Amino acid sequence: MSSSEPTSGNQTLCTIFTFVAFSSLGKLQPVLFIVFLIIYLFTVGGNLLIICLIWITPSLHTPMYFFLVNLSFLEMCYITSVVPQMLVHLLVENKTISVGGCAAQMYIFTILGLTECCLLAAMAYDRFVAICSPLHYTLLMGPSVCLKLAAASWTTGVVVESVQITWIFTLPFCGTGKIQHFFCDIMPVVKLACVDTSHNEIVVFAISVLFIMSPCFLILCSYVRIFVTILRIPSAAGRQKAFSTCSSHILVVSLFYGTALFIYLQPKTSHTPETDKATSLMYTVVTPALNPVIYTLRNREVKEAFQRVAQKNSLRQMA
Repeated sequence: MSSSEPTSGNQTLCTIFTFVAFSSLGKLQPVLFIVFLIIYLFTVGGNLLIICLIWITPSLHTPMYFFLVNLSFLEMCYITSVVPQMLVHLLVENKTISVGGCAAQMYIFTILGLTECCLLAAMAYDRFVAICSPLHYTLLMGPSVCLKLAAASWTTGVVVESVQITWIFTLPFCGTGKIQHFFCDIMPVVKLACVDTSHNEIVVFAISVLFIMSPCFLILCSYVRIFVTILRIPSAAGRQKAFSTCSSHILVVSLFYGTALFIYLQPKTSHTPETDKATSLMYTVVTPALNPVIYTLRNREVKEAFQRVAQKNSLRQMA
C-alpha cells in the first residue's frame, strides 16, 4: 500500500514505498526469515569475534589487522543497514517504508559500500608495501599513515555518496511506489521517478565507474607488483609464505568487486528485477557472511590467536 500527495499535474507524489521482491513467495517467507536470521547473526558474531581477537592480541596490532578491524566493523554496519528490515518484511504483509526511511537506508548502504571499495584498496597497498618493500614497511605504514588511509576511505564514502543520494531524493516519485527489490537500492528507486532520469542514470554510472573502478585499478596495480615480486623469491616456501599473507584479501576483493561490478556497471538494458535481487543478495547478505570465514580459516595468525584465547578460557574453567 502506498500513500501519495497530489502534485501540480495529474500525477500523485509518493510518500511511502512498497517492497514487492518477496511478496510472491507466500509460505516460503518464514523459511527465508530463519535462513537470513541465521546468516545475519553469524555475520555479526563472526566479525565481532575478529575485532575482539585483534583487540586483545598484541601480536595482531599491525597495519594489516588495523584495516581488518575497520573492514569487520564496516561489514557489520553494511549487513545491518539492510537485513533487519528485510527480516521484518518477511513476516508482515505490509512491506512499506517511508521516503525518508528509504533515503536514510540508501545513504547508509551506499556510504558503507563506497568506503569498503576504498578500504580494500588501502589493504592492497598495505600488502604491496609489506611484500615489495619489507625493509621500509614500518616507516611507510606507520600508525599515522594507517589512520590517514582509513580516514580517507570513510571520508570519500561519506562525501561522494551524500552528494549523490541527496540529488537522487530531490526527484519526485510518483505512481504506485512499488519497488521491485527488498531494500532501497539506487536503480530500483530511481526508476520510480516521474521525470526523465536519464541524466541521473548517467551520473550514477559515471560515479560507479570512477569511484568503484579507481580503487579496483589501484588494487590490480598493487597485485601485479606483488605477484612479480613473489615470483622472484627463490624458495618455494618463501613464495608460499608471501602469497599466504594476501590470499584472504584477494578472495574478499574478488567476492566484493565481482558482484558490485555486475550490478552497477552492466548496461541498463541488462537490468532485470530477478538478476538485480539475486546479485544484491550476494553482496548484501552472503559476502559479508563469508568474510569472517575467509579471514579466520585462511589466516594462521588469527587462528592461533583464537586457539590461545580458547585455551585460556578452558584453563580458567578448570581452575
